[in-house]
Amino acid sequence: MKKHIVVLTGAGMSAESGVKTFRDAGGLWEGHDVMEVASSQGYKANPELVLDFYNQRRRQLFEVEPNSAHIDLAKLEVNYNVTIVTQNVDDLHERAGSSNILHLHGELLKVRSTYDENDILEWKKDLVLGDLCNKGYQLRPHIVWFGEDLPLISKAMEICETADILLIIGTSMQVYPAAGLMYYVNEETPIYYIDPNPALSNKSNVTVISKPATIGMKEMINLLD
Repeated sequence: MKKHIVVLTGAGMSAESGVKTFRDAGGLWEGHDVMEVASSQGYKANPELVLDFYNQRRRQLFEVEPNSAHIDLAKLEVNYNVTIVTQNVDDLHERAGSSNILHLHGELLKVRSTYDENDILEWKKDLVLGDLCNKGYQLRPHIVWFGEDLPLISKAMEICETADILLIIGTSMQVYPAAGLMYYVNEETPIYYIDPNPALSNKSNVTVISKPATIGMKEMINLLD
């Protein structure tokens, strides 16, 4: 039976593809108060601004490609059972060929009804006021905004409990509840942590690779071999 690698990915995974990150100095929030564009309060106050913000993010996806770290992750499926739990809302893992991905924070290429959060549609064009679900309610980005529950966090915890190997890539592991996922793996489970500025761990089972995702993935694969 193949070993199960659980992968936790954050913004640093996609940064080398040219996807802007949320929290960097030049990131997405520049020029915007975070609550204006990523909260239900902001959406109620100015829905046009919020929809335009995510329309720009969605358009950018069609201008970028998966990087070698995404592709190397997909190739791991040849020898391992791989489950990716990502904080990213892009589709670069899918485009690279990974087949088992859980999007904790939602997906840019999906929208959902403001009436029924389980009424989710694929969406690749701009979303504007007047775009309605079948029941006549406005559609909104399928993104988990600040202050909203993470509906998939329990499933992510269950996945981590089954890990034979945990791989963390491109995330500070400082933002909860996602940061707590690493503590759901068995105490003896090997953990590989790839990030240029990692939150260092003194746990004996953690191997830190202080490199960008594309370089760090190559090193990690060599360690697995």
